[in-house]
Amino acid sequence: MEDPRAIIAREPMHYRQVLTVATATALNALDGFDVLSISFASPGIAHDWGITRAALGVVLSMELIGMGIGAFLLGNLADRIGRRPTILTCLVIMGSGMGLASIAGNVMMLSLFRLFTGLGIGGMLAATGAIVAECSNARRRNLAVAIMAGGYPVGAIVGGSIASLLLAWTGRWQSVFEFGALVTLCFIPLVLRLVPETIAFLLHRRPANALERINRTMVRQGRAPLAELPPPDPQVAGPGIAQLFNPDVRALTILLTLVYFGHMLSFYFFVKWIPKIIVDMGFAAGAAGGVLVWANVGGMLGSLGISLLSQRFSVRRLVAIAMFGGAVAICVFGAWPRTLSELSIMACIGGVFTNGATAGLYAVIAQSFPARLRAGGTGLVIGIGRAGAALGPVLAGLLFTAGWSLGPVALMLACGTLIAGIILLTLNYRESAIA
Repeated sequence: MEDPRAIIAREPMHYRQVLTVATATALNALDGFDVLSISFASPGIAHDWGITRAALGVVLSMELIGMGIGAFLLGNLADRIGRRPTILTCLVIMGSGMGLASIAGNVMMLSLFRLFTGLGIGGMLAATGAIVAECSNARRRNLAVAIMAGGYPVGAIVGGSIASLLLAWTGRWQSVFEFGALVTLCFIPLVLRLVPETIAFLLHRRPANALERINRTMVRQGRAPLAELPPPDPQVAGPGIAQLFNPDVRALTILLTLVYFGHMLSFYFFVKWIPKIIVDMGFAAGAAGGVLVWANVGGMLGSLGISLLSQRFSVRRLVAIAMFGGAVAICVFGAWPRTLSELSIMACIGGVFTNGATAGLYAVIAQSFPARLRAGGTGLVIGIGRAGAALGPVLAGLLFTAGWSLGPVALMLACGTLIAGIILLTLNYRESAIA
């Protein structure tokens, strides 16, 4: 009997598989808005509460710290209980956290609520990356994962545009979080309807009803049901952190974590500080939000470009090139533009490279780990790597408070993605044909 994972890897994708990828892309778009919601709200928060740049840098990083913890813990949970229930759990956490942020009365409360929201966002990233890799065929896997990651800037563009309108209409930064909470909770029935548990997970964990659930998915995808489960993989060990440091994957785990750490340090400095930098230059908060939207327009274009190019070229090399371009763009953003149009252009160019690299990097991570460790491996890389995401805004805030100007701060923070690109070029892995 042929392994159903081999069938899925070989055959064209059914429209239900495409729907699963589309739903995961929408979930990542939701992540994009949830992560950047604090950036859109930050000028109003700083104005209402009179907090310093250093304190604002801490607030901007709290959900990033939560994302690291959530990716680490909930990513491993997804390898134990399944990708689908983990996604549903993350949606409840994210929706609740966004709602609580809208009623925060001080910096401490807001920071704690953003930390809580980040737990769900981090777990979502690990689970959606795994589910897209495992429901796609071998030919389209890189494309599907990169498209899923490309949902992030789309969410930031659409959500950011709505956030700018809400801020202009209500004058309340809390309205950004209220909108986010409502949209997040609306995704729960969508996931229940469109996202089944992956066949790869069911074959590895083999719950009591595994055959029934696998056949339900196979039939819905227009494929013949199985008479019985294929033999279990002989080398499979249960999911766990220790498995990620076995000799066959240890170097891969460490190098991917370093790459993700460095790139996130640069990326989140860039996207988190744009609105405050623009406001401090004397522009209105609405204009600052517009520049951030342009950064995410560039991010959408970069993600699309990486997605298409990965069908013909090595995604690892594409990501490294994008990281080098991102380092240059961040440096130029800090040194050259002074008008709003110049700032928007450079933010867009920076978004092309930095978000394109992020989208491709998720494809590299997803295809690097075996299915039994995919969500946990992704979670570990994201979890530890998110320390870089949290460090970027905090370090920038401390440097600004110490009297550094934008140019030197941008130059220092751009080194993260530059070093990440160099490390990535040394990375070797064998892409699996079976999810």
